[in-house]
Formats: sequence, structure tokens, C-alpha cells
Amino acid sequence: MINLPIDEPVMIFALAMVIFFFTPILMKKMKIPGIIGPILAGVIIGPHGFHLLERDQTIVLLGTIGLLFIIFIAGLELDIDGFKKYRRRSILFGTLSFTIPFILGTAVGIVFDYSLTASILLGSILGSHTLLAYPIASRFGIAKNKAVTAAVGGTLLTDMFALLILAIVTGAAAGQLSFIFWLKMIISLVVFVALILWGTPKLSSWFFRNADNEGVTNFTYVMVVLFVSGFLAIVAGMQPIIGAFLAGLALNRFVLEHGTLMNRIRFLGNALFIPFFLLSVGMLMDLSVLFHDPKSWIITITIVVSVIIGKASAPFIIRRIYNYSKTEQNVMVGLTIPQAAATLASTLVGYEVGLLDQATVNAVIIMILLTCIVGPYLVEKYGRKLALKEEQQPSERSEGPERILIPLANPQTMESLIDLANLLKQTNTADQPLYTLTVVQKDIKAAQNEVAHAEKMLDHAVMYASGAEIPVRPITRVEHNVANGIIRAITEERINMVVIGWDAERKSNKLFGSIIDRFVDQTNQTILVSKLSQPLQTTRRMILIIPYGADHKPGFIEALFRIKLLTSRLSASLCVLVINDSIETYEKYLQRTKPDPPTELIKLYSWHSLQTEYVSMFKPDDLIVIMSARKGTIAWHPELEVLPKRLAKINQQSFIVYYPAEEKEVDIRGSRGIEIPKEMLFKKDYEDYE
Repeated sequence: MINLPIDEPVMIFALAMVIFFFTPILMKKMKIPGIIGPILAGVIIGPHGFHLLERDQTIVLLGTIGLLFIIFIAGLELDIDGFKKYRRRSILFGTLSFTIPFILGTAVGIVFDYSLTASILLGSILGSHTLLAYPIASRFGIAKNKAVTAAVGGTLLTDMFALLILAIVTGAAAGQLSFIFWLKMIISLVVFVALILWGTPKLSSWFFRNADNEGVTNFTYVMVVLFVSGFLAIVAGMQPIIGAFLAGLALNRFVLEHGTLMNRIRFLGNALFIPFFLLSVGMLMDLSVLFHDPKSWIITITIVVSVIIGKASAPFIIRRIYNYSKTEQNVMVGLTIPQAAATLASTLVGYEVGLLDQATVNAVIIMILLTCIVGPYLVEKYGRKLALKEEQQPSERSEGPERILIPLANPQTMESLIDLANLLKQTNTADQPLYTLTVVQKDIKAAQNEVAHAEKMLDHAVMYASGAEIPVRPITRVEHNVANGIIRAITEERINMVVIGWDAERKSNKLFGSIIDRFVDQTNQTILVSKLSQPLQTTRRMILIIPYGADHKPGFIEALFRIKLLTSRLSASLCVLVINDSIETYEKYLQRTKPDPPTELIKLYSWHSLQTEYVSMFKPDDLIVIMSARKGTIAWHPELEVLPKRLAKINQQSFIVYYPAEEKEVDIRGSRGIEIPKEMLFKKDYEDYE
């Protein structure tokens, strides 16, 4: 016999899982954002619906964790570099986007006889927004548009303002706005923020450098930071969601957008805890209030109109100031009008502390439902128009399917190489697998045991990549010569990029060793020889070294794009060192090649200057990229074979030797071993080379 409301834990969980499975499917059929599904389900099965479930301690616990996940992920996903780049526009837009709805919301509260603190809280609820439609803008390729970047950067301010006001009004609701209250709050806030935003990055940098690159340990560490930050927020007299948001900001650099760790966080949050939060919010809504109290309809309509006017006003003003187009204005409205994460958080907290009544909760939930439908619609409609109007840069990058090969020999470097290859992939080629290769150096008839061992390593690679939803195609080759096995795989699988590790131990007079040197010389594809001494997520600066004449290489534009893409995804800055070449030329290349991480361009007049002035100043959190060249081709220089050896002696230094693609039709066999012409060398360079 089933009792209602259901109190059996297994049945509660089973019903919740059914809801989380079917509601997104139904919402998709109706072309409504999936976030709406669990909320509507909560309305139907909750205490004010059919009362199948009670909003008991279990639902509240799981919902609270989901709330922390929402705010935490929002902090992790914020484009801090985009905010810095367009900080003036972002600050102005974020201030307007929060202030105008905040004033309107506060006025609505006062008109309907809310207390001053409740009115201010209502204003902050309307002031925040959630970038629900941002994936649509990203899909259209307008994520780097100046209007979109300003809107995304402004989110940092709107969320911070909303959560700060939430901390103030909830603290005021528990006591009085006395001098002691303000003094205690300011001191605790300063100490708490400094501890999280300064201490957490320091601790995280040490952890990721010294801990084993083990998925469970890394994920557990991130969860420790999240929930300890929430606990410290409570100790400081604030809501735990503020701690979660600051924890996300503190870990923003260390949890890579396209990495395995970020995928695990999103997966756990989106699959389990966040749906429970949405379900618990829906269970708060009481539709009967709308039918028994006409005032509720007036409050609902007023709040919806206020948020629409408030969120549409900021893009209108920004358009006039910065001469944005009407299409860009509409895209900004679509991005900033949806209310979800911070809105739900503030509403739930306000209701629990007694500042907001049932009618207000109903009105806010209806507002969320409507704005989450309108926002994506506007971005879908006007984002497509904006994408078509965007100035098209002539593409000089290689066409065809993107196929990246990762030859594996050392299990210790397997995960870092997969992460690097994944970060180099273009967004529109996410469905293309990474090709992981092991070459068994044995006679084919006697290689059975070695092949089995190689396949175990490939299985490990597949399991690791699946954690980040990276498709992988494992390959095993049996060859007497490892270099021939790699070359054969490149040919058979039509590979256009190879990411390979180097242990920095030279067993011959060759640069990297006979295997790597041989397949570099005998191929024309892009090759990245990598020595990664530090985890990629600890990188704060990319240093790109460009030799004289590198811009004349066929694969230069493609290489510059990949390096800037890697820099952007690592949330790092880019320092470009140009060796004795026209700095104006490379400024043009950098301007026309997207994306646009913070970039500094420096001209050096000789390789000797690089060695004496810069190499000794490289830091452990720098990732050095040497734009190299195959010997005998344009841009090759003897120092390109000396510099990796010098960097290898610095144990803590990570670097990549990047060989751009060559034209397949060019026959360079006759130029192998030819030294660089003397007119391209400086006197000091001769001394170093000799």
C-alpha cells in the first residue's frame, strides 16, 4: 500500500529520476528550455499540487546542494578575460543592467506595501540574470562579438551585486542595521573574500602542481573547496551561495572549460543535484493563491513587466553610447533577460527567512518561466542575423576533417597529452575523435603479449577521455621501427595534427631522439612535441617564440590560431617574442586571428637576447611555445635545435615545440642538412652556434 505523500526513500528517489528523465524530453518537444521541466513537475507533485511528495528535509538537502552547484558553476564559467578586455563596457553595462531593474523592483515592493528590506531584496532579484542563452550565441560563432562580450562580462557584476545585497538584507532580517552590524559585516566580508579569492588560488596552484593527476582526487579537492567556502560564508554571517560563487571565481583558472574535471562537475550537478533544486523550487509554488487572491495576479504582471523593461533598458542605453546595431541590442536583451540561477537562489533564501510571501514566490517563478522562454528565442532569432552580418575574415586555415593523433608510450604523460589535444580542438569539430596510438616494436608473429599490454594503456586513455566526453579512437600498430608505425598511422588515418610527449632525455646527437626526429622529418603535418612538467590548468602565461620568417610558412596562420585558442581556453595571457622580424607584420596577424586573449608583443634583435634576457626569467607557470621549422625549410635556424635542450634543463619548465604544417607538394629532401644562410645570422648567433 502506497501512502501519500510518499515517504519511502527509494520511491521518492525513483519518482525524482523519472521526472528528471522525461521532463527535458517533453520540454524539448515543446521547444521550451529544459530547466522549466523540473520546476513544473514540482508544482504538480508538490504540497500545493497532487501532494505526491512533501518538501521534506531530504528534498531541501539535495536542493540546497543543487543551489550551491548552480552558483559554483556560474563562477567557474564566467569569462574573466572577456570582462578584463572590455571592462569599461562590461562595468557600465553590468551596472545599468542591475541598477535599472533593481530600482523598478524596489519600487514595486514599496508600492505593494513590502518592508524596505523585502523591497530591496525583490529589486536585487530582478537585477540579476542567468546566461541561459549563451550556448546559442556560442553555437552561432558570435561569442566574441563586442556586444556579446560586454553582456557576458556584465554578468559578473550583476551576480555579485545581487548576492551582496542578499547577504545584507538577510543579515538585516536577523538583527538591526546598527553600526556594530555594519562593522562586523564589512570586516567578516573582507576577511572572507580575501581568504577565498587569495588563499584558494595559492592552495590550488600548490595542489595541482604536487598532487597526482588522478580524477577522483582532483574532483574531491574541488568539492572540498566548494563546501568549505559555503561553510566559511555561514561563519562570516553570509549565505553559503556567496561562498559557492567566490569558490567558483577562485577556481576559474584551474578548472578548464573543456577539461575532464569541469565535465565531472557539470555532469554531477546537471544530472542530479540541480534538478533536485529546480524540483524543490517548483514545490514552493501555490497556484491556488493566484485564483483566490486577485492581488497576486497584479503583483505577477507588475514584476514581469518590470524585469522586461529593466533588462531591455540597459542594452538600449549601451547601444546609443557605443553605436551598437539594433541586432546587437536585441541579442544583449536575449542574453540578459532570462532569470534562473541567482534569481532562484535569492527567492528561496528570501522565502525561508520570511522576507517574501507565497504570492511573491509565485510571481518570481512565473517570471522565470516566461523569461527563460523569451531570452533563448531572441538570441536564436537575432543571433543568427548577427552571425550573418559579422565581417568574415578570409580563412587561411586548413580545410577538411580535424584529426589529431596522440602516440602514447608513457602512461604518466597520457592524461596531459589528451588534455592538450582536446584543448587544441576547434569547437565545431567536437564530434571528431582523438586518435590514440601505441606502436609495438616487435616482430608481428611474436607481438601478442606486447599488443595486449599496449591495449591496456589505450583502454586507460579511453576511460580518462570519456570522463570529459571526448570521443577517442584507439589504434595499435606492430612495426620493427616505431617511427614507421607512427608515419603509417598518420597516412592511413589521414591525420593532420600529431601531439606527442618528450621525456627530455636525448639518447643520441639528435634533437629529440631518433624516433621523434625521424617522423618529424618524414611528415608534413602539424606536430607538437610536448614536455609538460606542470598541469596545464596552472598555466598563467603562454610565451610564443617566433623565429625570423615564420609568417612565410604554409601552416603559420593555422598555428597562430591554435596557440591563441589554447591560450584562451587556459585563461592565460599571451606574450609573443618575435626574433629579428617586423613586429608590425605580426601585430596584423594577431589582430586578424581569433580568439583574443590578453596579448603582449615584444621584438628581440637576436637569439642571444632571448637567452640572456628572457630564458632565465621564465616562471614555472609559463608554458613556452617555440614556433619551430623542419630543418632546411624557411624559418629554420640552428637555435631552434638548441633552445629545447636549454629549456629541458629547467626541470619545472613546460614547453611545446610546434612544427607548422608544410605544403605536401614541396620536395625538401635535397635541402636536409643545409645550414642557414650566413646573411640571416648575427655575429653573436654565429658564436652561439659554433
